Amino acid sequence: MRDRLGRECVYVPSCRLGMYAALRHWCPPGGRVLMSPVNDDVIFFVVLAAGLRPVQAPLKPWDASLDLDAVPEGTWGSLSAVLTTNLYGNPDPAPGLRARCDALGIPLFEDAAHAIGGEVGGRPVGTWGDASFFSLSKHVGAHAGGILAVADPGVRDLLAQACEDLLAPRRTTAELAYAVRPYAEAAVRGLGLRRAAWAVLRRLGTAEREEIRMPLRPEALARAVAAAPGLDAHDPWVRVDMHDYRRRGGRFRLARVARHLDRLDEVLAACRAGTELLLATDWAYARYADRPPAARPLFRVPLLVADRDAAAAALARRGIVVGYLYDPPLDDYAGADFTDPSPAPEAARWFARHALPVDPLRAREAIAALEEAGVRPAEPFAAAGARGERSSPGGPGPVRG
Repeated sequence: MRDRLGRECVYVPSCRLGMYAALRHWCPPGGRVLMSPVNDDVIFFVVLAAGLRPVQAPLKPWDASLDLDAVPEGTWGSLSAVLTTNLYGNPDPAPGLRARCDALGIPLFEDAAHAIGGEVGGRPVGTWGDASFFSLSKHVGAHAGGILAVADPGVRDLLAQACEDLLAPRRTTAELAYAVRPYAEAAVRGLGLRRAAWAVLRRLGTAEREEIRMPLRPEALARAVAAAPGLDAHDPWVRVDMHDYRRRGGRFRLARVARHLDRLDEVLAACRAGTELLLATDWAYARYADRPPAARPLFRVPLLVADRDAAAAALARRGIVVGYLYDPPLDDYAGADFTDPSPAPEAARWFARHALPVDPLRAREAIAALEEAGVRPAEPFAAAGARGERSSPGGPGPVRG
């Protein structure tokens, strides 16, 4: 990763742990962080655990990238940091955000969990921020670990020590569960036992949510926020779908990470090819954009469909599970007690309601299933009655972000 990015890197047990360490290093408690409302709720809780106030940004409706020009001028001056999402691998406008953050003297953080191998402004995603965070569970497929990359080599050892201080001891049972997980999942899925597969994932602590968003539990969350900064009080929210996010990795994890990283370029090439196929369909988000997007190696391609739940059910009949849904947006989910709402929430609501994230590695199967089911594309944002439309939680199956 150092060679790919040209930056000093720290291996961490999870992307979320590296993010927490960076937020604590750069941001004073009580600071305000601009972020996307169409994002995994775990990231929201990491920001809260760091003792910070999430501020929800306006988004572009076609890919949920941050709409730089729609952020009110008054908001910029109140911020302590900006956190990008690069949702599904589509990059946020990092060059413009970098310029804004430099002018304000605040850090830019890049969540590149979905965007390894992506580029923006002629540079790799993850090379614009003061710190960036990569997941080794997405494109890499190792289901363990992450990378914290930093612009200033001088802070690398400080952050490495901060992460080290947050780690829980290695546990033999956890390492054994990780070692056998791929074989257990493959066995039950090979037998067509989807319910059993989900039971296995829940037992391993890697798929807990029955709905798209985890239960907020506002009274308990308010007590945790009052105790922030600190991971312990927020652990019931931050650990969801990854109970070993602070667990020191053993040799099984590190060996699997190494093997999967060796195949990363092959996987990225296949993702780019699948993205090109999906961008050529009538559901492609490219139809809604102000300029055609590049065929990046997306982690998921957000097709925009009229009835997202029906489209997801059509894919499920082909054995394609739709995950990584972020509906409703975080400001509708958490409310003003825990976040500053977006000043222009309609585009985020529209995208969250209509986006169908499709794995580009299964592009041909997905296209065939959607065509067979007669899935219709969404009406364009301005004509869809989306102004003022509120999303509601729902959708098929447990979701892991």
